[in-house]
Amino acid sequence: MRDDLADFDKTSFTHDGVTRTVYRQGTGPAVIVMAEIPGITPRVADFARMVVELGCTAVLPHLFGDPGKEPSIGYAMQSIGPACVSKQFKAFATGTTEPVSRWLRALAADEFARCGGKGVGAVGMCFTGGFALGMAVDEHLLAPVLSQPSLPIGPGKARARDIHLSPEDLRVVKQRCAEDDLCVLGLRFTGDRLVPAARFETLRRELGDAFIGVEIDSSKGNPHGIRAMAHSVLTEDLTLEEGHPTNDALEQVLQFFRDRLF
Repeated sequence: MRDDLADFDKTSFTHDGVTRTVYRQGTGPAVIVMAEIPGITPRVADFARMVVELGCTAVLPHLFGDPGKEPSIGYAMQSIGPACVSKQFKAFATGTTEPVSRWLRALAADEFARCGGKGVGAVGMCFTGGFALGMAVDEHLLAPVLSQPSLPIGPGKARARDIHLSPEDLRVVKQRCAEDDLCVLGLRFTGDRLVPAARFETLRRELGDAFIGVEIDSSKGNPHGIRAMAHSVLTEDLTLEEGHPTNDALEQVLQFFRDRLF
């Protein structure tokens, strides 16, 4: 069923000549919620509402897709094609930060000025999973969450290891981890081919103890009945029972925002 997003304020934000629609709800420290492919689905919106329940302002920039539309295979294919070829995302490139991060950093700074608090949180999912890392260059970003970071797309060991960040931006993020107590939270299913284990190994090597990697067993025959090809950690099923590893991961993200933003 489509979500009309009627409980969100529909606004816009412009930076460097680019204007995008932004959906906002809540009060308190801002958390930028970047939707997975195909876009701001009802489950993404429900995750944002959980962020609001924490006492935060959920901020959803419209980056692709049809906001509120229920996901389907056909809809996903319609969204991913234009996103992959967009110069704003550089979905196949290695050793680089996607250009849209500059717009997202500006959005985070604007939301910090608007909402106050210690700083801003951000969560990316799937296609946008690594965008929060690119945003962490900015001093306002205190709680970056990388949920199933899938870029760069494509075969090969170089892409599997790549974290979609330029060397210059990586140096800044590492410096912030060392000097500003920045902490990065990442999530993936172990069987997810879109998010290879090598990508998390790179994050651990580069960020050390500042990277918290949550890897959920999705191997064949795992005791929790998780599909081997499970992918969407935070929106896979928002009604799972207490103690289920996917629900635990969701709670860990929410607690991360509580700990870092208040």
